[in-house]
Amino acid sequence: MLIRAGESCLLVVDVQERLVPALPGGQAVVESCAWLMEIANRLSVPILVSEQYPEGLGHTVSRLVDLVAESAVMKKVHFSCFAEPTCRQRLEALGRRQIVVAGMESHVCVQQSALDLKHAGYDVFVVADAVASIRDADRDLGFLRMRDEGVRLLSRSMVAFEWLGKADTKEFRDISQRYLR
Repeated sequence: MLIRAGESCLLVVDVQERLVPALPGGQAVVESCAWLMEIANRLSVPILVSEQYPEGLGHTVSRLVDLVAESAVMKKVHFSCFAEPTCRQRLEALGRRQIVVAGMESHVCVQQSALDLKHAGYDVFVVADAVASIRDADRDLGFLRMRDEGVRLLSRSMVAFEWLGKADTKEFRDISQRYLR
């Protein structure tokens, strides 16, 4: 199954001020999420951003929050976005059945969100090169668990090319010149 721009949304999970410096590769995840968000914005793919207990972990890093409207940011205390009533309502209101997930951490909030979404009937795609955990073993086990449960793992480049779908468009020319090199 391919990801279609008109059928999907991007969910960026908990890329927050106090988490990013604590995670190996945290800054690389910020850049990968920004890359995905910029392409999503160009292709009119809706974006939602979650913040896990921002009073303790800080808010979403400015590099990412600057790419969405303030109303796209959702606060939560559940690890799973879909378990948080406000987040679940926002996701359901989009009417998109494909959810592309990126963020922190693979084995906690990303995994629990992906599994809950999958079990609720969504097609879930986790962008492996836009996800981190504090320990590599946790990241890898999170990926294995999600894959075993039917969540699809892919790269940010795969997402971009599937959203684009074909090469003979202005969007492809613009995006390929800026992002796909």
